[in-house]
Amino acid sequence: MASKAASKRLTKEYMAIQKSPIPFITTKPLEENVLEWHYVLTGPPDTPYQGGQYHGKVIFPSEYPFKPPSIRMITPSGRFKPNARICLSMSEFHPNTWNPAWSVSTILNGLLSFMVGDEETTGSVRTTDAVKRAFASKSHAYNYNNSKFRDVFPDLCVLSTPQTLANQISNPTEEGPDDHHRAEQLDHNANGNWNWLRLGDSWSKLVVFLFVCIYLLVSKIVARSY
Repeated sequence: MASKAASKRLTKEYMAIQKSPIPFITTKPLEENVLEWHYVLTGPPDTPYQGGQYHGKVIFPSEYPFKPPSIRMITPSGRFKPNARICLSMSEFHPNTWNPAWSVSTILNGLLSFMVGDEETTGSVRTTDAVKRAFASKSHAYNYNNSKFRDVFPDLCVLSTPQTLANQISNPTEEGPDDHHRAEQLDHNANGNWNWLRLGDSWSKLVVFLFVCIYLLVSKIVARSY
């Protein structure tokens, strides 16, 4: 449970971010828990992450801003282990270097800066640029299939139609065995969503057809009555 100081500070920071959005970053706290923030980093131009969207979360301690948060990235990126705690100077790994003046904006800007670099740390992985680009092309599909992402960022799901997901998944970029398995799984999910929509469309046509038939039948009955 958030302390009064943490709740007040995080609420103030969220209002500030709404007034002045962070470039390449979207973030918000959960309505039911101000200590859990979810974010989406958009891959900057001229990087292997360009066009990708990377969902993650920052968990603040009840003692914030006097203690640092835990940072995780959920979307596979080729830079961090999915859903693993990331060691940064402004994370829980380094409470002695934490500065209470640092904010959510400072933390996420620092994460993005570290992401596009090549330093290694706990929670990071080493992959080729080709693998990073492959993950970037599939990031939208991966996020779309995450219910928490859809709940927190519904506006970022608008363009993630099943056909768009299928196009993203079929991108023939160099990948490793694990990446290929994940792509097959996402392709299965996307096709499932697309088939569901096609089924819904068939039902709609059937309903319209039945409505027309009933209308014509009723019209004939009324005409005979006169």
